[in-house]
Amino acid sequence: MRHTYFVDVLLPLHLQAYYTYRVPFEYNDDIQVGQRVVVQFGKKRIYSALVRRIHENVPKYTTKYILAIMDLEPVVTEMQFLFWEWMASYYMCYTGDVMAAAFPTALKLTSESYIAVHPDFDGAYSDLSPNETKVLEALSHAGSLPIEQVTDVVGFQKIMPLIQSMIDKRIIIMDEELKQRFTPKVATHLVLNPRYDDAEELRSLFDRLEKKVSLHKQLSVLMLFMQMSKFGKEKIRKQELVAHKELSQSAIATLIKNEVLLQEEHVESRLKEYAAQTSVDTIELNEQQQRAFEHLSDPSQPTVMLLHGVTSSGKTEVYIKLIDKTLREGKQVLFLLPEIALTAQIINRIRKYFGHQVGVYHSRFNPNERAEVWNRTLDPGPNGYQILIGARSALFLPFHSLGLIIVDEEHDSSYKQYEPTPRYQCRDAAIYLAHLCGARTVLGSATPSLESFYNAQRGKYGYAQLTERYGGLMMPEVVCVNMKEAQQRGEVQAKYFSLFLVTQIQQALVNHEQVILFQNRRGFSLRIVCDDCDWTPTCEHCDVSLVYHKSTNSLRCHYCGYSIPVPSECPQCHTSHLHAKGFGTEHVEEDLAVLFPEARIARMDLDSTQQKKRYLEIINDFEDHNIDILVGTQMVTKGLDFNNVSVVGILSADNLISFPDFRSYERAFQQIVQVSGRAGRHGKRGTVIIQTYNPWHQAIRDAMQNDYASMYRTQVQERLVFKYPPHYKLIEVVLRHRDRETVYTAAHRYAQWLRADYPHQVMGPEYPSVSRIRNQYLMKIMVRFERTAPLTHHKQRMLDLADTLTKEPSFTRVTIQFDVDPQ
Repeated sequence: MRHTYFVDVLLPLHLQAYYTYRVPFEYNDDIQVGQRVVVQFGKKRIYSALVRRIHENVPKYTTKYILAIMDLEPVVTEMQFLFWEWMASYYMCYTGDVMAAAFPTALKLTSESYIAVHPDFDGAYSDLSPNETKVLEALSHAGSLPIEQVTDVVGFQKIMPLIQSMIDKRIIIMDEELKQRFTPKVATHLVLNPRYDDAEELRSLFDRLEKKVSLHKQLSVLMLFMQMSKFGKEKIRKQELVAHKELSQSAIATLIKNEVLLQEEHVESRLKEYAAQTSVDTIELNEQQQRAFEHLSDPSQPTVMLLHGVTSSGKTEVYIKLIDKTLREGKQVLFLLPEIALTAQIINRIRKYFGHQVGVYHSRFNPNERAEVWNRTLDPGPNGYQILIGARSALFLPFHSLGLIIVDEEHDSSYKQYEPTPRYQCRDAAIYLAHLCGARTVLGSATPSLESFYNAQRGKYGYAQLTERYGGLMMPEVVCVNMKEAQQRGEVQAKYFSLFLVTQIQQALVNHEQVILFQNRRGFSLRIVCDDCDWTPTCEHCDVSLVYHKSTNSLRCHYCGYSIPVPSECPQCHTSHLHAKGFGTEHVEEDLAVLFPEARIARMDLDSTQQKKRYLEIINDFEDHNIDILVGTQMVTKGLDFNNVSVVGILSADNLISFPDFRSYERAFQQIVQVSGRAGRHGKRGTVIIQTYNPWHQAIRDAMQNDYASMYRTQVQERLVFKYPPHYKLIEVVLRHRDRETVYTAAHRYAQWLRADYPHQVMGPEYPSVSRIRNQYLMKIMVRFERTAPLTHHKQRMLDLADTLTKEPSFTRVTIQFDVDPQ
């Protein structure tokens, strides 16, 4: 008796539920949970969905059949489904949202709309308009065209009226075609025909080619091939032979045609393989490191451990020992980093010991490379990855035996995902993933987040500490420069450089040492202002001023990307008295070139690292001493290890401490300490210069003394008084709409409903500091709950109220977003 099976599938869409499809009888023996299946969703759209459950429960409605099974084996594990479902529940979104963020683009299938000539079209071109003729001529050559390409054919963007008109006239038809994005990399190899394994046959071949002058080009090709293939014993890539420009390409083609050389197609990895260079046993831990390693490895300790080590204390060596121990137990390791820029140095250090076992996963990889890493993470065989290094997206990889998660620089705000949904905190999600997998988690930082240190103090997390720099190095000397006094004494050059900082940079350059300068603003200047009427150019789509970028001579919005050329005059008063105010990394780079014309200067920020490997090139050049001064935003503060940096300058500490956020004190302390830690790591003591107009601010004083305990005591008490984390949990609600009045009314209505349930826990609604982004007005509401309160019920109540609000006719187009544990 044949069973009638149904599957509940997950689609990568903003949808609340799983959808049920029927399994054709011929697929009964093949269908498995975690496979991709092709389904029709709606009237025409076709997607790849993931099978979540297989059952025999007949729905009360007519179901569609799945159209195909795409995989022989599952590509998503049961543990991943559980993790995605937890993430959707905790961060108040849909599981489809999580799948869309987690699943590699190349493994998703979507249908594309194609057009083709209608079978009943009579070929009467004389009745067609010029644009209709262009489309038909293109179709006569191509057979069918995706709609996106019609734009190129006719030369304008709004093509749908034209296409609809041609469909109505029965000139063309439109259909859906499934697009497979992931394609294995296939390379052509050349191998010597086996008949020439016989020495006499091979000698005869060489004699024949040598006797005729016209065949000498083939002889040259064959001789080089024999050399490259170790006398025909190995195959070689065809491209490697073709790359020799001195060879005749036609001679290569003739040898292949005559079957002297045979072509073979082989699937190749897009990812370069690396061999280990040395053993982990060569690492000698000092007494503190050994004690920390043993403590972190102790099974009697909590499964989540905080490693609190000062900068350059040798945390990475402890990580490597922990990784080695985990691999020996037959388990996989996930090594998380906050920034892609950090991965380059860590990858090289980890590969030095573990070679081809190391995989890397982040957004700078192309879709096919990411899909290959996904598949090799899932593979338990010899080609599979045992160690995965990456930024927050690596959290979603399909581990088959996860044993350890390391979250380096765990305090970093880059671990928080803001857009798009899900808005998750990678560190916290990693802890839950480790819990699901029965793995251990190690959180590492020189400046732990208050939440992590609070948990360690309460005994929820284990705690290990490294208080000294590795090799007995001294912590850098930290000097604070009062910029107000420096200006009064005339000791400021190029507006933003104190004389003391300039002198220190000059001395470092004389000693052939390197300098890092930190300015947490990119662009040339923060804004342009008219001296006569105070006009400032603003974004058309956001309520912010435009940032001046001198390299492109443009004014740019850092929220939506809107850009305009720099005006030659003020559009309000028509004077040319426009001046740049404030300074960013571009401005610093330009001024340095004037102050130190002989120095080699580079900039590392979001603008200068847009190209795939540019950040790696900058880091390598700095490591190789091809750069004397490196200017950067927060990219330069995070865990980078350079052996020749003697001076670090923080150009404007006031930007860090004046931010309107309850975490600004903590973050200012963290960033100052972190960037200070780049100085003097491998030799003599380094120097850190902090420029500020407020030298007595407690965050700066604590950072100068590297006094984490003082910062923690101050902040944890203050947050208890004002009911902020780590004592309370926060949920931020953001309402968006194109009309300011609509979003204002909706936000106040929603806040009123929330206060009925939580009378003393709701703050707002308020307009944020940037109240309009991409033509959408925003209002924010903050709801806080006691740390021990069970939030599942409260979250569902908030979601239900939001659903009720958006069903009202006036608010159907209001978007409501939830951010749990906002950063």
